[in-house]
Amino acid sequence: MAAEPAPAPEQHAGFLRRIGLFQATAINMAQMCGIGPFVTIPLMVAAFGGPHAVIGFVAGAVLALADGLVWAELGASLPGAGGSYIYLRQAFQYRTGKLMPFLFVWTAMLYIPLAMATGVIGFVQYLAYLWPGMTPTQGDLTGIALIVLVVGLLWGRVEALARISVVLWCVMIAAVGMVIIAAYTHFSAHRAFTYPPHAFELTTNHFWIGFAAGLTIGIYDYGGYWTTAYMGAEIKDPGRVLPRSIIYSILGIMAIYLLLQIGTLGVVDWQDMLDPHNNASSSVASAVLEKTWGKGAADVATVLVLITAVASIFTGLLGASRIPYDAAREKVFFRPFGRLHPRHRFPWLSLLAMGAIGIAGFMLGRHTDLATLIQLLTTVMVLVQALGQIAAVTVLRRRQPALPRPYRMWLYPLPSVVALTGWLVIYGYADKASPGRHPIEWSLVWFAAGCAAFLLWARYERIWPFGPREISEEYLPRDALDQEPDPGAGPVEPAPA
Repeated sequence: MAAEPAPAPEQHAGFLRRIGLFQATAINMAQMCGIGPFVTIPLMVAAFGGPHAVIGFVAGAVLALADGLVWAELGASLPGAGGSYIYLRQAFQYRTGKLMPFLFVWTAMLYIPLAMATGVIGFVQYLAYLWPGMTPTQGDLTGIALIVLVVGLLWGRVEALARISVVLWCVMIAAVGMVIIAAYTHFSAHRAFTYPPHAFELTTNHFWIGFAAGLTIGIYDYGGYWTTAYMGAEIKDPGRVLPRSIIYSILGIMAIYLLLQIGTLGVVDWQDMLDPHNNASSSVASAVLEKTWGKGAADVATVLVLITAVASIFTGLLGASRIPYDAAREKVFFRPFGRLHPRHRFPWLSLLAMGAIGIAGFMLGRHTDLATLIQLLTTVMVLVQALGQIAAVTVLRRRQPALPRPYRMWLYPLPSVVALTGWLVIYGYADKASPGRHPIEWSLVWFAAGCAAFLLWARYERIWPFGPREISEEYLPRDALDQEPDPGAGPVEPAPA
């Protein structure tokens, strides 16, 4: 039986809990459904080699649901501003001090800008539909200029952010709805459900490499179901709202993606999506509208997709730039990232750093391919955030049994096992799914560099392993805090005022 909810810790008293279930679900869905599905449908078809690529979106939804239950228990139990680094700090502080939350922020500094870069690549691809004479150099300069523009827009106060977000969300819904309606007014079941020979030969390595690549693309498209977990201090009744917002948003986006994927395959021949000289391979939404409602409608849809791309880049960088800032303020990352711009009061260093990494990721993706960029950002994310949080659920149940858990994972530990299996499949097949690009090796290099950076930082700050471990159990009830402290741990930090 679930424990009774406990009041939020006092350090979050500056936040107002005013986000209800509907708003929380909408926030998650807005982050999940950006430019992704408009650029990844051809990649999914290429991974599977046919219209059975829909398997990838279903598998991605299963993994997202299983992993979402991990986020749900952690978010409901530790409903603070910060999400992952709070969960990893609370779970692993007893043995490795602040190593795990530090590594989370370190890896987030890479994979979040890479995710933003995929949106920029999608923007350039769809712009080429309206600008067919665009040269590769012009495309590169356009993408770089877009990132600089977004950083410039975020360089200051954004008083109208809520209204801007609503408008951009409506544009995204209009783009998705337009493509879906057009597709099903000219839908061909024969085109959508005629599969190539040997499409479902499960005994072949080719199928499983394609499945792993498709699963990677699928979970990339569902990425964002955890957004409200980072806003835990602003969620009403987080023990109830957080788990539901995660589950409802995944189910809602799954329905949208399946309608979009199947509808697209019912209009555009899947072989056309594999032809680099065909519009269907780079701007499939435009190709659907052109085949159904004509060139004028395709141009309108393309403009909507371009606005959607800008929206995903804008909101993604806005939220991401706050992660190093929040972590630095919580003393789990480099102090300079915890400083605000003296005039406009925004985290300028993390904004600049992520913008620069985003430009580098965009150029990498432009001169390799989008699938490589997705593989790289996903493998980097797996090592700390995905696998770390799965372990954190079990560690916290053992280390902090008195922690209030208004939501407990259904069928525990089955969802953890399913999520662990899915993430390991993605990671284990990454090199085979992206031959010659070595995403596993590069992720390990970044992880090792993060460990080295942590040691330098820890020595400067004189914390573990160069000082005592600092145990902070501010989410436990007061009576649990009176228990005997963990042997070998440093002094218990009082909850910040």
